[in-house]
Amino acid sequence: MAYFDLNPLLATMLESAAGVSDLNLSVGKPPQVEIEGRLQPVSYAGIEKLAPYQTELVATRLLRGRRDLTERLLRYGSVDLSYSLAQKTRFRVNIFSQRGSYSVVLRVIPNKIPTVEDLGIPPQLNEITQERTGIVLVTGPTGSGKSTTLAALLNKMNREQAIHIITIEDPIEYLYPTMQATINQREVGADTETFALALRAALRQAPKVILVGEMRDTETINTALEASETGHLVLSTLHTIDASKTIDRIVGVFPKNEERQIRTRFAQSFKWIVSQRLIPKQGGGRMAVCEILRGTSRTRDYIREGEKEGKSLLDAMEDGALEGMQTFDSELKRLIEAGALDIETGISYASNSANLKLRLSMEGSQPETGEAGDIESAPAAETEMDNLIER
Repeated sequence: MAYFDLNPLLATMLESAAGVSDLNLSVGKPPQVEIEGRLQPVSYAGIEKLAPYQTELVATRLLRGRRDLTERLLRYGSVDLSYSLAQKTRFRVNIFSQRGSYSVVLRVIPNKIPTVEDLGIPPQLNEITQERTGIVLVTGPTGSGKSTTLAALLNKMNREQAIHIITIEDPIEYLYPTMQATINQREVGADTETFALALRAALRQAPKVILVGEMRDTETINTALEASETGHLVLSTLHTIDASKTIDRIVGVFPKNEERQIRTRFAQSFKWIVSQRLIPKQGGGRMAVCEILRGTSRTRDYIREGEKEGKSLLDAMEDGALEGMQTFDSELKRLIEAGALDIETGISYASNSANLKLRLSMEGSQPETGEAGDIESAPAAETEMDNLIER
């Protein structure tokens, strides 16, 4: 493998089985693919187990001589980029160093941008595309489908509205077809140094909608708030597991003496917080389960003043079904009763497993499971939904 063509290797791995979500190239292992959260080896001529020089060759080919990415890898130990396999698919790639060698993970980006209906997520999320200003956050662990949900919403706008949209991504994942909207996609590292710099520049580029791949720091969050306050719709992601922890994360990145001001600004700006978890479903595969918080006078007040006994965001979501809101556990209960989830799985992924178990028992269900922990101790929902949801 001193000289080799990378693409046949990737094509062989991609075609080794249906529903491949990730390709994994790690030293000491054969090439592997991930299917429904489990790694499977792939046979490839000349590679029984990958040696350090082989993964380094793969990394070199993927970097394609880009000095900026190579320098970032050497300086920080990891780098994100995108890679296209002609006539087949695109990948979001992460190259990282470990124990003196390199490992590579390539996440498959579906060629077709799915719709909300394709993804099986709540249909009321289509209403997000009608918002004109404010902040919309899609949150969840890595691999829970955040980017795909945002892509589905953005492409609906693309089909229906003649507007200017700017995306700021690291790296660019979905490529949007030419439709009604004008979409400019900027990649961190290639087109801009940071999310914050690109977001501030976007305020002078006359977009109606700005998609920020991730809110990572104080400057990005502050500029996103500023953008929403000046008439833009800002869509972004956070690695938080529910609405309450999302608020805590937003507020927590600022100094304590600014908490009141940030709570007030965010309460006025936010329109939706959608938190996703991927749950194994009956019969195999995975489904996205969503918690949905919407901006109403009640929820804005709870964010501005802070949650208290009897005045929690959970209470507001439980009472807000007519406004399109829902909690994780109420949705898990519905799916269990519909036969889409088995009881043990549903309880293990619940935010409040004891309460869900009690609610099911009171209605005649008899969960066959031991005492389950809260979501932090539940099995990690950090794998991919087969086929459509890939991140």
